[in-house]
Amino acid sequence: MSRVGKAPISLPSGVTLDVSDANMVTVKGPKGELKQQIDADLKLSVEDGILNIERPTEQKRHKAMHGLYRSLINNMVVGVSEGYKKELELVGVGYRVNNTGNLIEFTLGYSHPIYFYVPDEVKVETAMEKGKPPLVTLESNDKQLLGQVAAKIRTFRKVEPYKGKGIRFKGEVIRRKAGKTAG
Repeated sequence: MSRVGKAPISLPSGVTLDVSDANMVTVKGPKGELKQQIDADLKLSVEDGILNIERPTEQKRHKAMHGLYRSLINNMVVGVSEGYKKELELVGVGYRVNNTGNLIEFTLGYSHPIYFYVPDEVKVETAMEKGKPPLVTLESNDKQLLGQVAAKIRTFRKVEPYKGKGIRFKGEVIRRKAGKTAG
């Protein structure tokens, strides 16, 4: 049996989970509402605040779907109860960032600024403190959307291995390479 799939999901207080006829799971909580279509073969059962997901057979496809949908539903429950947060720092001389609502303006050493509009579901904050690299903080209840937005922002200036300049997650360790040796 799938170790991930058989783990029960405890629903915190204030979080409700509904399953419609078309296997559409809706999770509502203090941070919002999320929906996910799940496989028709899986059965969901909720008893006194604990959700269990069961699969009908031991087929390889059912095993894969069992763990996948358990993880997706757990991410939804955590998202609507606590939310998710990612912090990106811009490392490089002259790199700047500021935002107006959900429109972020990056200055990353190119000949032009880069403007990026973040979806409305994601909350954006930028900080520029003296002596520290500029910081972009993204918050959302949807883990998948948050990861996609953060990955897109990283593509504007990937971290290069020689000087370590670029956009990285806060606390991320970059493998550095040695440069050319003078002969």
